[in-house]
Amino acid sequence: MPVGVSAPSLRNSLRVQGRVIWALLLREVITRFGRRNLGVLWLIGEPMLFTLGVTALWSAAQLNHGSGIPIVAFAITGYSSVLMWRNAVSHCTHAIQSNLNLLYHRNVQPIDVFAARIWLEVIGASASFLVLAVFFTAIEMMQPPVDALLVVGGWLMLAWFGGALALLVGAAATFSELVKRLWSPMSYLLFPLSGAAFMVDWLSPAARDIVLLLPMVHGVEMLREGYFGNVVPTHYDIGYMAVCNLVLLFFGLVLTTMASRRVEAE
Repeated sequence: MPVGVSAPSLRNSLRVQGRVIWALLLREVITRFGRRNLGVLWLIGEPMLFTLGVTALWSAAQLNHGSGIPIVAFAITGYSSVLMWRNAVSHCTHAIQSNLNLLYHRNVQPIDVFAARIWLEVIGASASFLVLAVFFTAIEMMQPPVDALLVVGGWLMLAWFGGALALLVGAAATFSELVKRLWSPMSYLLFPLSGAAFMVDWLSPAARDIVLLLPMVHGVEMLREGYFGNVVPTHYDIGYMAVCNLVLLFFGLVLTTMASRRVEAE
């Protein structure tokens, strides 16, 4: 710091970082979706199409598992949450390589690039979930949630999990191409274990103990308890999920700091 020049305050630093992330987010929207046709509406439309496709398939197959849960609501609450964390991680695995030219700007750091992509996926998945829930509730194929606050709490926990995991995997991908190659098959393996396609109560006690090691399962169970109430008993420990999210976030931030130094050195 030159003599006579004071260090910027935390408030000013946060303001600058907020403007950088907003600019990166807008750039990402234009780069990914373009300015023509539906443009930014694809941010919501893309996850909606995936969710509607799964909902239609599950409804056609009548996969109700003998429970009283409506299949449409079951599919939407499950698959919407998977799209949020899986897409956030997938788009962060190549975030640094795709934006290397922007990192020459003093105010742009790898964490800003990750944050912009994470926010974009969270906003898109959240808007898609909200639109689908309102639409199917309006045509009486879904009931309103029993406890809206519990639904919001579960969704926020899943968003936190997705952001922390995306930061960790995205930063790790800057050190090795192997991380990118491994994430794709891992994401497909995690989907059937994520709680999107089943309720934990339907499993045997031994299987239940295994799937509850995965933090996203707790978020989905919390989300569904908020939607369906006591139709099916739920099993989740929000404290356990919070600890897992904190651990993922901590190591994600550590790796992101190391990635920033590596990019500067190159």
